[in-house]
Amino acid sequence: MRASDADRDRVAELLREAVAEGRLDMEEFGTRLDAAYRARTYGELEPLTRDLPAAFSAPSAGTRPAVGDDWSWRVGRQPTSRGAFALFGGFGRSGRWVAPKLFTAFAMWGGGEIDLREADFEGRETVICCFTIWGGIAVIVPPELNVRVTGTGIMGGFGGDRVQEGEPDAPQVTVTGFALMGGVGVKRKLRKAEKRRLKELERELRERDRERERDRDPERREGQGAGGR
Repeated sequence: MRASDADRDRVAELLREAVAEGRLDMEEFGTRLDAAYRARTYGELEPLTRDLPAAFSAPSAGTRPAVGDDWSWRVGRQPTSRGAFALFGGFGRSGRWVAPKLFTAFAMWGGGEIDLREADFEGRETVICCFTIWGGIAVIVPPELNVRVTGTGIMGGFGGDRVQEGEPDAPQVTVTGFALMGGVGVKRKLRKAEKRRLKELERELRERDRERERDRDPERREGQGAGGR
């Protein structure tokens, strides 16, 4: 089963506790931490803490994983919205919502945003029809989704790569429609949790590099200590 950001963070916390207790040295901690944040499945996470007192274990069957895990948990849900309309205003669909098999959006002299990064889906194939006149609609998708763009723009733009491949088991999303003197854009963005995870990983790696530098240069460390005195 695929692992979530929360699962990776849990393993990272167990590794931090282990290094604080002296069970892991900094080099091994860095290696395991890097592997934890790169792991995609529970099978890759479990060995990283197997020799520690508080070992990580996968959730039992029937427990719903967090967003971003096994797609079977996110497909086959009841839609919470089937369309959106903006006239001299705006609309937004974001966060935890369920996208239907067909979602229709219209914007005239206004704009809207359809964010699928945290969304669940009614079916494995989703069509998002966007129509805009003197307006703009942004469709935001996570890197895992399979996306196809087939819309048309006249004196405007219907942007985004024509085909964007994601994970093999992820749903297929087709963005189509029409833009007249306006625009529809399709962009891939990381989830907020993924951005936080990458920033945390960067910080951990910087800390590890500084620690290694101090260990390799004891004279510099002693000099800094003397200066402090």
